[in-house]
Amino acid sequence: MHTKLIMAAMLAISASTLTATGVIAQDRTPAPVDAQVYFIGLEDGATVSNPVTIAFGLTGMGIAPAGIDAADTGHHHLLINVDPATLDLNDGVPADDNHIHFGGGQTEVTRDLPLGTHTLALVLADHAHIPHDPPIISEMITITVE
Repeated sequence: MHTKLIMAAMLAISASTLTATGVIAQDRTPAPVDAQVYFIGLEDGATVSNPVTIAFGLTGMGIAPAGIDAADTGHHHLLINVDPATLDLNDGVPADDNHIHFGGGQTEVTRDLPLGTHTLALVLADHAHIPHDPPIISEMITITVE
């Protein structure tokens, strides 16, 4: 019995591609070419104080929590001091202090940031945290926290 399960798992894996994180890769979810994600009320070059409220805007698509596979939807990921060009678009967005997931469908966050200059960018990703095709990524902005 165990041998059959192991063989079935091996066949499933051989039919897919493993990513660097060991997760089975999947095709990227299509997105409308006119979809855009952006910051609301937070401009490039702004000087702010803690706590910082960061609001996320989206046009051309809808918001759905992680795990919900619905056409033309996704959820936000906030990149703090991360260049979006460094993301592996075929892999899920990492989850750490610099890659913040909003898998519940949240559209804003209030948090303390260390004093100093920070870059921020938004990435919309599908139900599995994988950026869409084409990727929906905001302009990167720079803010200073005083």
